[in-house]
Amino acid sequence: MKRNKAQKLPENLSFKTMRATGFLFAILLSYSHFGIGEIQESWPAWRGTEANGSTSAGEYPTKLSQEHQEWKLKLPGTGGSTPITWGDNIFLTTPIEGQDSVMAIGFDGKEKWITKLGKSKPQKHRTLGSSCNSSPATDGYSIYVYFKSGNFAALDLNGDIKWKQNLDKEFGPEELYWDQGSSPVLTEKHVIIARIHGGDSWIAAFNKSDGELAWKTERNYPCPPENNNGYTTPILYEENGRQSLLVYGSDRLTSYDSLTGKLNWWSGGFNPRGRGYWPAISSPVIIDDLAVVPVGRDDRPRQAQVFGVKLGGEGEVTSSHRAWGRNDVGVFVPALAEANGKVYLLRNKGGVVCMDPKSGKTIWEDILPEGRSPYYASPTIAKNILYAARNDGQVFVAALEKDGLKLLDSVNFEDSFVATPVPVKNRILLRSYNTLYCYK
Repeated sequence: MKRNKAQKLPENLSFKTMRATGFLFAILLSYSHFGIGEIQESWPAWRGTEANGSTSAGEYPTKLSQEHQEWKLKLPGTGGSTPITWGDNIFLTTPIEGQDSVMAIGFDGKEKWITKLGKSKPQKHRTLGSSCNSSPATDGYSIYVYFKSGNFAALDLNGDIKWKQNLDKEFGPEELYWDQGSSPVLTEKHVIIARIHGGDSWIAAFNKSDGELAWKTERNYPCPPENNNGYTTPILYEENGRQSLLVYGSDRLTSYDSLTGKLNWWSGGFNPRGRGYWPAISSPVIIDDLAVVPVGRDDRPRQAQVFGVKLGGEGEVTSSHRAWGRNDVGVFVPALAEANGKVYLLRNKGGVVCMDPKSGKTIWEDILPEGRSPYYASPTIAKNILYAARNDGQVFVAALEKDGLKLLDSVNFEDSFVATPVPVKNRILLRSYNTLYCYK
């Protein structure tokens, strides 16, 4: 397999989608050897190029009927991680014969290679997680993967191992009620891993080149039971001319300098009543100079909240940077999505809330067809089309309109979904526990 020819980004380049914080520019620094089209044609990390679960480029299927299915591939092991793509390759993690493995698949639905990385660690919850919930990330040269077992590795695009290590052996196992879920994040030089759990918690940077530890910052805060269990993925963004990392967990929002790990600022006050058993599962989203942060759990009455926090500052910014807060709406597991300057919340039982991030006010609220099963996969928005996969195998396609949803299709795949739908190359990829599907 040949690597794509490197292309430098023009110095005077401007983007329609450039964030006021320079977030997109921060992302592009990690892909600076590739052309814009090449980046937009890929889905290189769990929530896409802009870490917002959406894309505005291309045309995507509104039906998931047999005639729109290009192919489906039975996977060699069950898994909950979301596939990523680069060029003509789809990469995903899966357990195979008791080993953590990485698999490459072409857009023709055929397996290209499988690389095994070591013994896997069985999941705690057979229907709610897997040994490979963490999604891969790529910079177009290497694929970086992290597993529940602690196996952490970099592979080239041919599947050859560049380096590997085991973080459990180095730092001890993650003490989580559920199965590990935070995914790697890439900067220009580093792979970022966040471990927020019942033991020693930290965020750390490892060199892309050799996997050696570059910096490690402790992140231990007192909080009620289970609230120190973090499954959120850090968000890379630019603040005051520096690449920064935003992390939510342990009832706190924190920002770090991505080069050094130094704490920029922190915000608390998200759980003033001290409620326990509020693990941080749903990841925030950044819009311009604001972070929208989901807190609590929507699977219990009156325990879900959402906050708007202004980015920037130094030290504690709890009071000075709180833009708004709501305790009448929220999510539990699905990450927030952003498209066209609006934030979308997929609630535990299928409610969808379209929100103005600046004011925190609801623009509209609607609901997908009801069912007993909850949503654990995060929503994806592709060119104003919402894809939502329910845990019991029901997948919905809906148009986002000015005043609500217009249901376009609903299909029962008779399998469980935890992985997020991936929109790429005018296709939608759906990964159930057992099968990868491609629709066009």
